[in-house]
Formats: sequence, C-alpha cells, structure tokens
Amino acid sequence: MQCMRDPVVVFATDGAPRSDFFWKKFGSRNAYAAIRRNEARQALALAGVKDLAFLGDPAGSFCDQELFLHLGHAVEAFAALVQAARPDALLTLAYEGGHPDHDACNFITSVIALRFSLPAWEMPLYHRAIDGKPIQQRYLRESGSEMVLRVTAKEVQIKQEMFGAYQSQFASLPSFQLEEEYFRPMPAHDYAHSPHAGRLNYECWGWPMSGKHVSQKFTDFLRAAKPAPSAGRNRAQSV
Repeated sequence: MQCMRDPVVVFATDGAPRSDFFWKKFGSRNAYAAIRRNEARQALALAGVKDLAFLGDPAGSFCDQELFLHLGHAVEAFAALVQAARPDALLTLAYEGGHPDHDACNFITSVIALRFSLPAWEMPLYHRAIDGKPIQQRYLRESGSEMVLRVTAKEVQIKQEMFGAYQSQFASLPSFQLEEEYFRPMPAHDYAHSPHAGRLNYECWGWPMSGKHVSQKFTDFLRAAKPAPSAGRNRAQSV
C-alpha cells in the first residue's frame, strides 16, 4: 500500500465472529468489532491511506466468517464502491482455504473484475497444505506468473508500526514475515470446488462451515446470476 497511488482499502466484514471465543475478553461482539475497526483506521493512517470503507455500511457490516452467506448483498455493495472509486485494478486475498471470508473476497473480486473489466490480482496469506501443514505467505499452487516485492527498510519499519496498531491480534501477527510480499494476476479459480481436496485450514480449526458449504454458495450465486437463454440474444453477458 505504501507504493500505491491513492489506494482505496475495503474491509469486507466487521472482524468479529459470532463465537465468544474471539471477543469474550472484550465484553461483547460489538465492542470487539469497534476495536478492530479503530485498529484498521490507525494502521492505514500509518501507511498514508486516506480512503477506506467497510462493506455493508451504512446498513451494517457483514459478520466475520459469514461473508459467503451474503454474496448477493456483498457483491452489490462492492460494485457501488468500485463504481464510485473507479480503480485501475483490484487486489484481494488468494483462494486458498485459509479463511472463508478470504475465499469469499476472492470470489467477489472475480465477479466485480469481470463486471467492470478490471485486472484482478491476489496475494497469499495462510492455508493448510493437503498434508495438513500450516503454510503462510506462499501460494497453494503456483501459476508461473508470481511476482515478489522486496520491501525497503523504511517500509518494513512502517509495516511493523502498522502491526503494532492491531493490539487485539498480537498473538498471530508476529508469525508473518515483513520483508517480502507476493502477488500475481488472479488465475481462473474453480469456485465450484474447495481450494484443495484435503482438510482446509478453517476446517482444521473446527469452524462451523466446510469448504463444500462455502463453494456451494459460490456455485449458487453464479447459477442465479447467469442470464437465461433468449431467442433474440446474440451478445455475451457477464456478471
């Protein structure tokens, strides 16, 4: 983000799952959501990001872990933001089975990239390999178009300060390395199937959704959005 020209950052959920495992020590789910929102603002300010949005506002953000259940509303909310911001490209998280919201963001980005004829890029965060091994900041499968950005010392310092703004996440952030970032043009993912045939990361964590459940929601959305055949139609339509 420090290298981008006028980046616009969109947070797809409120960051607060329904389970009190995540927010009990903060008093309530709403309190935890407010903390995470404030941390996001503080972190982005350190990187010089002026434009940020929370998907679903002002009606209310989507609950963490549940984005895949609200694809119709999420797609249209994101489309409105893209229409207003008119970005040159979209960047999202990889389709890797690490977190259902990350996979949903990848799916939503693919839909919007097609609708607005925008280039879409993705970056890896974390997932489980087929053998169950935790993997961070590496792709599930390489496509041959991967790019590596080596971060300068000054940029690393700012990233460390950004990490420091997320006090509620202090237990997990130190495991991520700061010196390199990985990007690639988004490949054509098969959203009708889970990212891989093994147990996905959130399945290993015992979360209430499965990869099959998530991918079924993607399939349902695409089936519903597909235009019905018409005798007079001779031009392709896209979602």
